[in-house]
Amino acid sequence: MRWLVGWSSTAAGASGIGSAGATGYDGETLHPVGSQLLWGDPDPLWAVGDWRPDEVRVVKADAQNRIAVLGTCGATDEELRRGLFTARGGALRHLTTWPGSYTAVVQVGRRITVCGDLAGARPVFHTPWAGGTAYATAALPLADLIEANLDFGHLAALLAAPDVPAARRDTTPYDGVRRIPPGHALVLRAGAREIAGYEPVASLAVAAPPADPDRAVDAVRDALVEAVRARLSAPRHVPDLDPGPVPGMGPAERRAARGMPAPGIGADLSGGPASGTLALLAAGLPGRPGTLLGHGTGSGERLLAVTFNDLAVGGREAELERAGALAANPRLHHVVVTGGEETLPYADLDGPLTDEPGPSLVTAARHRARLAAGSADHFTGHGARQVLDAHPARLADLLMDRKRRHLVRPVAALARADGSVMVPARVYGAARRLARTPYRAGLELLAERLIRHRFEEPGGAVGASLAALTWGRPGPAARWLTGEALAEVSVLLQSEAERSSGGSAQRPGEFRARAVLARHAADLRVLEQAAEIRSQRLHAPFLDNQVVRACRALPEALRVQPGARSAVLRTVLEGAGVAGLPPGWGAPSHGSSAAAARTGLRVAADSLVDLFSTPLLAEAGLVEARVVRKALRAAAEGEPLPLDGLADLISLELWLRRLLSRRGTCWTGTPARARAVPAGIAPRRGALGAGAAGAAGLSG
Repeated sequence: MRWLVGWSSTAAGASGIGSAGATGYDGETLHPVGSQLLWGDPDPLWAVGDWRPDEVRVVKADAQNRIAVLGTCGATDEELRRGLFTARGGALRHLTTWPGSYTAVVQVGRRITVCGDLAGARPVFHTPWAGGTAYATAALPLADLIEANLDFGHLAALLAAPDVPAARRDTTPYDGVRRIPPGHALVLRAGAREIAGYEPVASLAVAAPPADPDRAVDAVRDALVEAVRARLSAPRHVPDLDPGPVPGMGPAERRAARGMPAPGIGADLSGGPASGTLALLAAGLPGRPGTLLGHGTGSGERLLAVTFNDLAVGGREAELERAGALAANPRLHHVVVTGGEETLPYADLDGPLTDEPGPSLVTAARHRARLAAGSADHFTGHGARQVLDAHPARLADLLMDRKRRHLVRPVAALARADGSVMVPARVYGAARRLARTPYRAGLELLAERLIRHRFEEPGGAVGASLAALTWGRPGPAARWLTGEALAEVSVLLQSEAERSSGGSAQRPGEFRARAVLARHAADLRVLEQAAEIRSQRLHAPFLDNQVVRACRALPEALRVQPGARSAVLRTVLEGAGVAGLPPGWGAPSHGSSAAAARTGLRVAADSLVDLFSTPLLAEAGLVEARVVRKALRAAAEGEPLPLDGLADLISLELWLRRLLSRRGTCWTGTPARARAVPAGIAPRRGALGAGAAGAAGLSG
């Protein structure tokens, strides 16, 4: 893991804060473990972890005016200096418009500004501390700093309504540690904090001006090309030298067995449109796209493309065939990684502690097997579906803008998939209801569904679309929560409905799409930490700020059409000079991942039932162990239960066990008790009363 951490005190020299750290419990010096100091008192900032030299840049105008950028940023030092001068006047948005994925921290006198990203892949957290405010790009260091206990209400909301921002609010799994929303910045002035949005929000009163589809797609192409170029122009990195040959192993196999990525740059090549687009863009841009000559494969200047072939579950033959056709490009060096039952979901549940829980914990070993054969800098297509595809609730947005005719093609596609002549009327009716439902009423309806245990939803593609045509819906794991946990989340939603206007300024489709993107970005962050390969960096250009902005500017009438994502990416490649895509490129394929999850659940059923023999989730009052064990056995026998809900439960249980079994802390100079959740999980009694009281306090 890598993060930055710092704090802003109420006055210079307060609480013993200085360039070397702060005063701990017994007067000892306090600073993060494994850190490098970027600047000192009175508001110090550290970079913690295995940052590369080119990933940490600090540009100073003078002793009191400076900017730090951590991550991959395509801005030059002169551009950073100009950005610093502009930020002195209070402007923030320009700090988030450079190519790449990074976190920018600006210090102007005693004012500190920390910018989060639009997707949520680079979040910012904060907590009150020592009379001021501590902040970080990871929640666990702040939880250690204040010895935070678990926030059981947040954990309940993660299971009951994971895609509903009003349920999770700005909380984290750690009580007292808060996150800033995507598209916002944390502004600290002598310890006092403020959350400022830097992105304009469209108004409901006036429809957005019509966008030209061709120009919008060109903007997506330009943003993607710049995002890829920012990675290609960064210095190449060669992992630690290979210690020597192993009989019967080639260089790539030897590196993978030792957990070492190949030098240079590579990409996933699954056969899908997102990873294929990034691989072809990276291989086609001028310069040296891939590996370094003389290191490992001998493929110098060719991009290392990695394809995963699941031997335990079929159904991806067409995608593998397309990946092979794409890999015929002479600028690609193709590597196929095979995996059997040992790489199925749930097969290997050992792994490192991540900053937060996420459903990808159950598939981390599967991804690690693929990434071990990848490069030191590895492109992934994560996020393309969330930023390019149309959430079904966007159909209501079209009705609000009086663009009914653009509903014809998507509704006709659903009718063909379902084979029923009643589909158009059902979908149109649901979209019309959502367009006329205020945000507050949508939250109240969700709260009622939770309290009444109404989780049944129609199946199939049409059923999923109808279920998504709401302001919020219960999570797939909600059906297995205790009545007390569901009631607590329901009370919280009702109080938020009375006081919140977070969705009232947006259209329901846009609002739901942003929430889904934020959840996906948070889970990708968990995956990066859980499947981390030493000396490797994963790059997800589709989650870069500028790419997200360009994708949001796509007209909704274009976005909702069937096959829109593959059509946009095909146009992007053609505009970049890449042609000759294989037949069937961009065809959707969801069945293989669901089949792998079901097979993995069946193979690992006994170990998963043992995991829930005495679960921590039951100690926390969130589930009953007997109910979860029964659901696991039923799913392993093939009953049609929501597998993603079981993945949410299992991953949260795994994360809690790893958190409570950890030793040590993120800080030096603190006694052994200075770490998160020092007392473990205490069985909850009267949690509903506590949750209701807290909600009442919020509404007051």
